[in-house]
Amino acid sequence: MTDNPTSRPPRSPRPARFGRPRSLPAWSLLAACAVAGGLVGGAYGTLRTPEYTATSYVVAVPTEQSDPAAALGFAQVYGRVATQLAVLADAQVWAGVPARTLQSSVRTSTSPDAPMVAVSASSARPDLAVDMADAVARSMIRRAADTRNSTHVELLQFSRAVRPAAPASASREVTGLVGASAGGLLGGLALLVRPRRTAPQTLLPAIPAIPATVPGPAVAADVQAQR
Repeated sequence: MTDNPTSRPPRSPRPARFGRPRSLPAWSLLAACAVAGGLVGGAYGTLRTPEYTATSYVVAVPTEQSDPAAALGFAQVYGRVATQLAVLADAQVWAGVPARTLQSSVRTSTSPDAPMVAVSASSARPDLAVDMADAVARSMIRRAADTRNSTHVELLQFSRAVRPAAPASASREVTGLVGASAGGLLGGLALLVRPRRTAPQTLLPAIPAIPATVPGPAVAADVQAQR
């Protein structure tokens, strides 16, 4: 007995192989930006040359004809002029580097409460950082000695620079975390400024108008009788 072809149920249509691409969730953009920022930050921390910093300390001491307040004021002054060419003329010879290198690598800081000047030098070589910090401090002491009779303040070596054991620049772990944070922040800003998709409006079927009911003959006769 053979099956009747007309009695078979109709086959359901096959679904399309390639459908409409689905939009990615919002957190995927944040995760991608954070991962990309972390990779860039880690690569920067790995490829960057480590930098070492050494610090030498100089203290201002008043002479018999001066007072501690004058020493505090001149410590602020010497801290500001430490990187001037007049002071670095001798320091570049003792450190063995040009004055431009000293100006870009040496920083000074002072305290409003203590007559002390901190001379910090940064370099890719820890021994060179020590030499530059001590050379600038030594040049400051020499310049202060030349003007001692007029300022009544002299500079003394409080502490020489110590060879740094570890670089002062950020490690790759730190730069990676900073990059990941920056990437996540940029991803969040991108989500805030992107145009929002509006939901498609559903068209309601038109409601046919209901025609007015025309009164029949009997109803019209009753109305005429009531009048």
